[in-house]
Amino acid sequence: MKIGIDVSSLVYQRGVSRYTSDLVRALAMEKDTQLYLYGSSLRQQKLLRQELRHTLRNVVSDRYQLKLQSWPPSLLAALWRLGLNPIRQQLPGIEVFHSWDWLQPPDRNLPLVSTIHDLAIIRYPQVAHPLVLKRHQASWKSLRERKAQIIAVSEATKRDILRYLEIPEKHVTVVHEALPTRVAEISRELGNRGELVQSIRQRLKLDRPYLFFVGTREPRKNLERLIRAWLPLAKDYQLIIAGEESWDASAKISSDPNLRFMGRVSDLELAVLYHHSELFVYPSLYEGFGLPILEAFAHGVPVVAADIPAIREVAGNAAELVNPEDETTIRQGIEKVLTEKKADGDARLQKMIIRLQLFNWQKTARQTLDVYRRAIEDFGA
Repeated sequence: MKIGIDVSSLVYQRGVSRYTSDLVRALAMEKDTQLYLYGSSLRQQKLLRQELRHTLRNVVSDRYQLKLQSWPPSLLAALWRLGLNPIRQQLPGIEVFHSWDWLQPPDRNLPLVSTIHDLAIIRYPQVAHPLVLKRHQASWKSLRERKAQIIAVSEATKRDILRYLEIPEKHVTVVHEALPTRVAEISRELGNRGELVQSIRQRLKLDRPYLFFVGTREPRKNLERLIRAWLPLAKDYQLIIAGEESWDASAKISSDPNLRFMGRVSDLELAVLYHHSELFVYPSLYEGFGLPILEAFAHGVPVVAADIPAIREVAGNAAELVNPEDETTIRQGIEKVLTEKKADGDARLQKMIIRLQLFNWQKTARQTLDVYRRAIEDFGA
């Protein structure tokens, strides 16, 4: 199968970037696949090439072809709206194209697949730039009109797609993500580099027990309730919050010196923060999947998380699930995990290992190939 994939998102180095990288790598390992990778960036060409080299480092060169252009996203979107610069012209011979969910090529003669990770931009429009929302809406309209096959990363996201985007159920397939490959790689690397770990701990001043959260600081992450739930425990545990600041007032909740906002951290720093935390706390009000849950599991860190559909789907019985709208319940969940007996902790760790094994990129790739085949068959019907 000749598969075109838009890899432009790699330059953003976020969740969708890692999904794209891991999916490309896993697809390249499958038999009878030939990948045609398309990317466009004006200012980040060097970074895009660097990320592609990392993604394809163990892939035989005859399994893929690259086509990179120097268009900024806004100009590329304008060209595609006018029907210019079609993908078939850039990637001749492809049978199906896997697009980035917010930008669709103009080719009407090409089966189209797109992955939607979540619809937070609809559920929480106040945190989205109006232009970004407008572009997503145009993209979703195009996907609907062209009867594209949609990959939802969870059953929860599928329900949102059916509800908010009005895309027919026969065009939506759930294909779960898996633990980012880089998380596993860095965990192994740090396991053999004790001096590096110690230097990172010293630099980050990780000299006291702490609870950990990572994610963009925006209202749906529920940080204000988390902080209030944690405050009675502040004497014994720091609360460390890593992630970029967005539209969020959590920093105003408390001036307690044990509340630490770290901003964006490197992959190495993130691994150390996970590994040495007492527990990972994730009381988010809305998620499309919840990758940080799997990341915490991979580091053997117990999890207290929101009892919402996507997190239940990922965490199963391996996390302590709490009502995210009740500060008391959040605190009780934290206290329960912090004080559980060793036997209970060991049993929880076994459940975490089992949950991790349910999600793997080989399965994701094969299920994604099934969606490509369906897109091709439906297009020709």
